[in-house]
Amino acid sequence: MRYLSFLDAAGSRRVGAVESGSSATIRDLTDLLPAGAGSPIRRLIGGVPAGDVATLLARAPEVDAATTTALPVVPDPTKIVAAPVNYRAHQSEMNESAHIDALGVFLKAPSSVLPTGGTVRLPYTDRRFDQEGEFAAVIGRTTRNVSEQEALDAVFGYTGLMDMTMRGGEDRSVRKSFDTFTPLGPTVVTPDEVPPVDELELRLSVNGVLRQRADLSDLIWSLPRLIAYVSSVMTLHPGDVVTTGTPEGVGEVFDGDRIDLGITGLDPLWVDVTDSGAVACPTRGARRGPVPPRELTPVAERGAR
Repeated sequence: MRYLSFLDAAGSRRVGAVESGSSATIRDLTDLLPAGAGSPIRRLIGGVPAGDVATLLARAPEVDAATTTALPVVPDPTKIVAAPVNYRAHQSEMNESAHIDALGVFLKAPSSVLPTGGTVRLPYTDRRFDQEGEFAAVIGRTTRNVSEQEALDAVFGYTGLMDMTMRGGEDRSVRKSFDTFTPLGPTVVTPDEVPPVDELELRLSVNGVLRQRADLSDLIWSLPRLIAYVSSVMTLHPGDVVTTGTPEGVGEVFDGDRIDLGITGLDPLWVDVTDSGAVACPTRGARRGPVPPRELTPVAERGAR
């Protein structure tokens, strides 16, 4: 099943289900959910057993998608946990001496999420900003100290994520947490509808030009290992997002750009970019930190490596 968050015509947050290959009609589950804290999709994830969903769907009213406004698939995760340098080719292009083994993970602000079709707002006129496409998991149950062998049992579903990034020496959680810097969605797809993670392919383009193409099998830390590690550090809650890191092919984005992300089995995520309202940066990290490539890394198509 595929789930999405949206605003109805009255501006209320809702959660719905859509069938594969159909986006015109949404089954609105919101009024059938148990009471609880958080957005409707978090109440769905944390409060409705998977076996009860079919019963809810049979009772859920249909909504015309044209009358709705997209939200980030999880509008209010309690945390977004991200993996730095989790592809070796990305480590090389960024001239990084270390990868995830030494760096661990970092947090992105939940307030940075953005829906598909939204606009990434570049805050500064004098800093470099790059696109990073990633594959992410949405956590399905409260999870602490899960084993690597059982980690995928904690996953509710998968989604696309863009980790928009300001380059420089400031902490990662600052450089990647500006409002609009985490496009997320458009849907979360349950694992039964997605091929095994090691078989998935990620493709990201800017203005129709392919910049990133990667096989998820190339991750340094697999998704199970990543979730197991994160859960040893912090408790994961239903609706939290764990994202696996970006492959090589990162590059600078500018006002007027369009970014498209596609991942096998998932629905496409796209955003625009603007620098409207940008000002001079008040911090001095521009010439510090990881060194991004001056030129775009050539894309290696599947089977061409």
